[in-house]
Amino acid sequence: MRKSHPVRRAVLAGAATVSGIVLLLSLKPASDPGSAQAAGQAPPAAAGQAPQGGVNGAVTGDAAQTQYGAVQVRLTMSNGKITQAEAVQAPKGGRSDQITASSVPRLNQAVVAAQGAEIDAVSGATYTSAGYKKSLQSALDKAKASAGAQQGSGGAQTLTGDVAQTQYGPVQVRVTVAGGKITKAEAVQAPKGGRSDQITSSSVPRLNQAAVAAGNADIDAVSGATYTSAGYKKSLQSALDKAPAGGGSSQAAGSVGGQAATQTLTGKAAQTQYGPVQVRVTVTGGKITKAEAVQAPKGGRSDQITSSSVPRLNQAAVAAGNAQIDAVSGATYTSAGYKQSLQSALDQAGG
Repeated sequence: MRKSHPVRRAVLAGAATVSGIVLLLSLKPASDPGSAQAAGQAPPAAAGQAPQGGVNGAVTGDAAQTQYGAVQVRLTMSNGKITQAEAVQAPKGGRSDQITASSVPRLNQAVVAAQGAEIDAVSGATYTSAGYKKSLQSALDKAKASAGAQQGSGGAQTLTGDVAQTQYGPVQVRVTVAGGKITKAEAVQAPKGGRSDQITSSSVPRLNQAAVAAGNADIDAVSGATYTSAGYKKSLQSALDKAPAGGGSSQAAGSVGGQAATQTLTGKAAQTQYGPVQVRVTVTGGKITKAEAVQAPKGGRSDQITSSSVPRLNQAAVAAGNAQIDAVSGATYTSAGYKQSLQSALDQAGG
């Protein structure tokens, strides 16, 4: 019997070894932590980071109560990135004024830089920092939920209005807007305690239904719930004002016939020596077609000054088409606050 050649045996053995290794490698599971990403699956987002879901517009976090007062954060986002952070509520009065003025701007800057809630507390402002971060996280959670809703509901947005203070407690409204229509409305804050519990439970569901039916903030007050209704409508309008111009919610934001040519814009409240002034304008085709003061000084002598000056300021704003209007004689503080809030409203329209 002829013996196999030693070299041939070595070649065959080597080939068998290589074949075995190839077979083992082909059967090995993808246990590498990076394998999912390599296969085109994105890793889960870390908690506290800004959602990367194309979120646009303003998102307001829940108010966080601290030992020295409430802190509430609003984020402005563009394509999922935080472009601006601001505290719409912060502790005030006495020593708190100084701490707030020093710490809040630094916290705002830190959020934009970090693109999330992983920011350091400001030294000497422990309570304010903690409340800020809590409200910030709430805003990010809402933005994340909104991003998910947009992906799963064809561009649906969740918009939370500013807190409206009433004689019986705060009212805050959140709406879901899809395809230019309000599909859901709810009150995330409403007066409570004593008689307010009954009024809230009776009126808020009716206000929610009215908002969905009307598609805007022009809804009737509920009988017996005048203050709650007024606060609801104010917060609802604030929520709709946050809908990005030209976006899917333009109709709900006040557009005519679903066209983005008309916008309703509410400026920030300007604090004056005699009370806040807040202006809302309607802009069509780049022109101011209507101006009104949704807040103005009141009580005592202020009632007379407001009733005399505000209509003239409204007319001046429409005539000028901008905030470069003259102050009304005898209403210096009201005029200054009006112009400041008016400019804030116009800034939202990009002009």
